[in-house]
Amino acid sequence: MISRRNIRVKVMQTLYTLASRETETKSPDPQKLLQQHFDQVRSLFIYLIYFLTEVTRYAETSSHQRASKHLPSSEDLNVNTKISGNEVLWKMLEDTALREQFTSEKPQHLINQELVRKIYLELTETTEYKNYIAKASRSPQEEKKIIEFILNDKMLANEIFVSHIEENFFNWDDDGEMIIQLMVGYMQKPGSVNFKQLLTPDKQVFAKDLLKAVLEKDEYLQGLIIPKLKNWDPERIALLDMILMKMGVSEFLYFETIPPKVTINEYIDLAKDYSTQQSGQFVNGILDNIHKELVQQGKMQKVDYKKA
Repeated sequence: MISRRNIRVKVMQTLYTLASRETETKSPDPQKLLQQHFDQVRSLFIYLIYFLTEVTRYAETSSHQRASKHLPSSEDLNVNTKISGNEVLWKMLEDTALREQFTSEKPQHLINQELVRKIYLELTETTEYKNYIAKASRSPQEEKKIIEFILNDKMLANEIFVSHIEENFFNWDDDGEMIIQLMVGYMQKPGSVNFKQLLTPDKQVFAKDLLKAVLEKDEYLQGLIIPKLKNWDPERIALLDMILMKMGVSEFLYFETIPPKVTINEYIDLAKDYSTQQSGQFVNGILDNIHKELVQQGKMQKVDYKKA
């Protein structure tokens, strides 16, 4: 499922988009904009599964093409298509929920068939593949092992494939690692994923409430942050840094189940990854000071943000 870190990233990106469009007469609906970010996670997930199934099933396509030659050789007429009957593959393809996503997401419109062909041909030259097709029998362990090999060694380790993904999914850098974990879990147990709800109910509430809190309490949050800036001009603070600090202070005040130390560490990491080189230390210092002040003033009650 989608992690809290990824949720924070989506909220951060939504707030950044909204702040960048302040001059526009018609602003997008914040919650719909946030949902679009989560929808993109699902689209990437579905596409990776689809691409994997296309590579795995290409043995049949290759077999038909080679057999249709004007003068097919013996090898052309005897292409081993064992991989196309892979048990893990067919458990995925028989998953009703996945088929519904293939219909709605239409990943076939993005697929690069030439890249599918190249990856399949590279696969057929590997020792792992040759050992796999050499055995007439099938074992659950070997069926799963070859599918994982295709994903990890032939797709994700292929620079051209990764470039293809990056060109079509701007969220690959943000979500790639998480998506791969989802892929591994799904391949272990096809049919176990609710593609329509990659966010658990509690995380969905967290995402919506965090976005809402920052937007509705913007002036209040800014009033807590600006006095701590000392010699810094608020207008010159990186926009992302200000957004991350507002999110952090929101978690201090309105999310009673999240320890302050966790909040501070999360936003230090996000500042390092998404803002300037100095942002991690800067955000750390400001959030730490605000946290101490809120504790001293008895304001760390974690009440509903509407009451602040």
